[in-house]
Amino acid sequence: MADQTPSGENLLFLTDEQLRKGIEAMFFAYRGFTADPDRILEGMDYGRAHHRAVHFIHRSPGTTVSNLLTILGVTKQSLNRVLRTLIEEGLVEARVGRRDKRERHLHLTTKGQELERVLSDAQRARMRAAYRAAGPQAVAGFRQVLEAMMDPELRRQYQGLKESGA
Repeated sequence: MADQTPSGENLLFLTDEQLRKGIEAMFFAYRGFTADPDRILEGMDYGRAHHRAVHFIHRSPGTTVSNLLTILGVTKQSLNRVLRTLIEEGLVEARVGRRDKRERHLHLTTKGQELERVLSDAQRARMRAAYRAAGPQAVAGFRQVLEAMMDPELRRQYQGLKESGA
């Protein structure tokens, strides 16, 4: 039957127990997914907020502070604290906008690009191993589930990043 897992679970009508298992799997997978970068950042006195900022500045070089606020969904005060640290430590450069002098366009420095590479390499290795173990159909299904869980506005933001190829 197409709606069954290899273990015989029927997925067409999910029980509360099956949903609970999925929720718990997401919690534990997230812990695993963030564990490697957390270890790297711990020695630098940076946290996940720094990691997310570096990741999305890398994905969209020249992004504005306003756009980064939208993507990360954090307060301006929180983002400013993170950006101030990243700029002072020489990982991010804020350039004045050419058209609008009030805008600040964010770019990773060479040092910031190196940190992003180290952090992403760790996460890519974990994702690659998991994808290999699960197989191509599971990978496609996993992405579909994640996208279906996103609120419409977040899905649009994600699609924009995906389509930009940045």
